[in-house]
Amino acid sequence: MNRKFLSVIALSIMTLASCTNNTKPATESNPFLSDYGTPFETPAFDKIKTEHYLPAFEEGMKQQKLEIDAIVKNRAVPDFQNTILAYDKSGELLDKVGNIFFNLTECLSNDEMQNIAAEILPKLSAHGDEIAMNPLLFEKVKFVYENRNNMNLDEQQIRVTEKYYNDFIRSGAGLNDTDKETLKEINSRLSVLSNQFGNNLLAENAAFKLVVDNENDLSGLPQSSIDAAAEQAKKEGMEGKWVFTLSKPSLIPFLQYADNRDLREKIYMGYVMRGNNDNANDNKELIEEMSKLRLQKAKLLGYEDYASYVLEANMAKDVPTVDKFLAELFEPAVKVAKEELKELQKIANTNADIDANTDTNTKSESVSKSVSVSKIESWDWWYYAEKVRKAKYDFDENELKPYLSLNNVRDGMFMAANKLYGITFNQRNDIPVYFDGVETWEVKEKDGSHLGIIYMDYYPRDSKGGGAWCTSFREAGYDIEGNKITPLVSLVLNFTPPTGNTPALLSWDETLTLWHEFGHGLHALFSDGKYSRTCGNVPRDYVELPSQVMENWAADPEVLRMYAKHWQTGDVIPEDIITKLKNSGLFNQGFETTEFLAAAILDMEYHKLKEIGDDFNAAEFEEAKMKEIGLIDEIYPRYRSTYYAHIFSGGYSAGYYVYYWAAVLDADAFNYFKESGDLFNPELAAKFRQHCLQECGNDEGMVQYKKFRGQEPSNEPFLKKHGLN
Repeated sequence: MNRKFLSVIALSIMTLASCTNNTKPATESNPFLSDYGTPFETPAFDKIKTEHYLPAFEEGMKQQKLEIDAIVKNRAVPDFQNTILAYDKSGELLDKVGNIFFNLTECLSNDEMQNIAAEILPKLSAHGDEIAMNPLLFEKVKFVYENRNNMNLDEQQIRVTEKYYNDFIRSGAGLNDTDKETLKEINSRLSVLSNQFGNNLLAENAAFKLVVDNENDLSGLPQSSIDAAAEQAKKEGMEGKWVFTLSKPSLIPFLQYADNRDLREKIYMGYVMRGNNDNANDNKELIEEMSKLRLQKAKLLGYEDYASYVLEANMAKDVPTVDKFLAELFEPAVKVAKEELKELQKIANTNADIDANTDTNTKSESVSKSVSVSKIESWDWWYYAEKVRKAKYDFDENELKPYLSLNNVRDGMFMAANKLYGITFNQRNDIPVYFDGVETWEVKEKDGSHLGIIYMDYYPRDSKGGGAWCTSFREAGYDIEGNKITPLVSLVLNFTPPTGNTPALLSWDETLTLWHEFGHGLHALFSDGKYSRTCGNVPRDYVELPSQVMENWAADPEVLRMYAKHWQTGDVIPEDIITKLKNSGLFNQGFETTEFLAAAILDMEYHKLKEIGDDFNAAEFEEAKMKEIGLIDEIYPRYRSTYYAHIFSGGYSAGYYVYYWAAVLDADAFNYFKESGDLFNPELAAKFRQHCLQECGNDEGMVQYKKFRGQEPSNEPFLKKHGLN
């Protein structure tokens, strides 16, 4: 979610980078090298140019090198102030540059940015290793660690000292010189491969276009999807045609509603074959090399596999715990999915998928071929699932979308946050943004004091990665003088854009996604602590609690009535639609849970390998493991290996399970509010903010959760929510 988090778990190059060779002289015109002079010292995106990054990175590394040298050369007895705190606050300029550059490479990429990344990543990796494996620095940290209980330190100072000592050990500080050099080479190569994986995926996403030139082939699609495809075609210089892409707002409605089965197959296979087309963007060899290097790294550090190395720092702690957790969920999920498949096949065998309200005179010949399908394939699932949802619940998601305009959904989550925490949101038009249309909002406490800024970047573009995420241009905390630093939080999304005079109308999944990322944003806004190492810093399998818990409020009928209002009339969402939405809450849960768990298991299978031969093949490995666990042919893992950015370029290696691990916590937490009789119970909200968001880094994840909840979380709310009880 943020730099501190990623740096601790994955030894992020942003945090641990230091000096580099060939340092160029900094120029006064470089906006990174002085105050921005903007409101709240927000990044001066109107002044930052690509040529500023490399000199600023180099100056940042130079400055941090001097800071580390000062710690090492200090002749005073090592203590918290001159060693741990000095290290904790080092690298300010490097963080300033990295937090902007690496965030923009994900949402505003181009050839220049990719070239800069390719040049700087190995340097940052090398200099991060120089710090992490600096024997003189480690000796000082070790001295403070070994004497921490005799230095009159408070609890948080002891915790920070322990965390940093463990970081150094996990980074190779205890290795011999030969193994240190090997580890440096591994880390450098991994940084390059991870970057290349992401670039390949971005290129694959941008390269695929499904061009429709026959209006009959649009049969079944909602008008909003047709209009969006027409606008995309216009942008592509193909006016009069319709262009569908692999961005979720384009892809998912096509799979759900397009009657043309051949075209559904074409766009679906375009999606699931990304990075696996034996072209310049193929990711299979990258996966194979990364898997070997990660295993080699783990063994160097004394672990039998990479998953064991990663999980040691998480709440789960070890591989057997995660394997057991996933297996116990997978078996009932597949069972439910098989029952769902029977329902889909039944409706596919008949003409029942012809909607009674559809004008059959407009149907193309392709429709009659799709209404009777002897065997459901993976590209059919969404289409026939929508037919089942309509038949069982009389619910068509298109009934819901007019009540989910982007502005209403956004304002609804602001209202919920206000009712929970008393904070307010005011849009700012005087803050520079990196792309036209990005919104900025000032967040204030109940007393009117400034809390932070949120950037919101809503719509797809070729220069932006797929999916949605929350990150920070500046993180909350305190400088070395004790002055409070307020956060600059960024929500990056890929939502259905507005068309013509119609505003952006979100799908239900997009609505939940916005609330989810907003939950990450609240975590970043509320985080408070003196030390960068622990401020807002939680294990990977805790980090999705703040985000996922907000989805519960988004879906609650009481909250829906607050924000779900018709974009034209302003009418509150009708009760019958709320009832249909609630009744269909368990709809397709077998499929959704199975595809997620399959991906989580695939992640673990890669990273608990103890030996990897020269003949290792990623595609064959994936196929064999999915057969081994009993994944049915009609369902692919949510992420197949070659586009599994979470684990090969996103910091979730041996960690995709965390979404469901945290889901147990979020369901239990929301149930606590429900049982209190007040969704916005101020006492519970204050406790959740303090223990689970604000002070979340003060102790281990479960300890902090129990401070809020008063007991261990129950599995029952989660199982009930997913229809697995």
